[in-house]
Amino acid sequence: MSTAPSPVPMHFDAERAEVYDKQFAAMQPIKEAAHLLIEIQFGGLPADARILIAGAGTGAEARYLAARFPGWRFTLIDPSARMLNVARRHAEAEGFAERCTFLADYVSGAPLEAHDAATSLLVSHFLTETGARQSFFADIAARLKPGGLLFNLDLCADRQAATFPEALDLWLGLMRQSGVPKEMRAGWVSSFGRVFGVHGPSELEALIAAAGFTPPAPVFQAAMMRGWTAVRT
Repeated sequence: MSTAPSPVPMHFDAERAEVYDKQFAAMQPIKEAAHLLIEIQFGGLPADARILIAGAGTGAEARYLAARFPGWRFTLIDPSARMLNVARRHAEAEGFAERCTFLADYVSGAPLEAHDAATSLLVSHFLTETGARQSFFADIAARLKPGGLLFNLDLCADRQAATFPEALDLWLGLMRQSGVPKEMRAGWVSSFGRVFGVHGPSELEALIAAAGFTPPAPVFQAAMMRGWTAVRT
């Protein structure tokens, strides 16, 4: 299976790419916690491991891991060439660009090369159609070695749960703390379950498993961000 390409969202255009690293400063502790978990999960990989970063954006995961594992190589894939340009600049400035391959494409367009592990952070929740989302994870699995590791983080919640309004209020508080204007926060509320985040936790776990992974282990949650680890079967 392969994920059908779709237009790059306007919020990942050139202007957004240049300021992306400075936005959502209130979320930085959450990102740091996720990176720490990835470091621990991937820590036993070979010294020359190859890491696939799906939806790499401006390269935060590569930057974090490259500093800690000097022999690892990275394949950064993102449909936004503008975002990848920023990632490349970071890699050049920090001295690990020669260990990176930058692909302005969808995961389905990447060569079928075996990687030791993959990350997907805040990517698949943009795929609201069940088949497309499962295909996204299948495309990652096809580019991992058997036994390859996956760390996935997405916005995810059970919209039917009685506790959903409380979770949503906390998430909107984080948005407010990050300087997101009121009208944009209101638009986000109307978008949840429509533009992104349509699958609940158990549904998402089933999609990942059906794509060629072991049943995902839920290992992280911060407000409406949830993280799972899985192994390619």
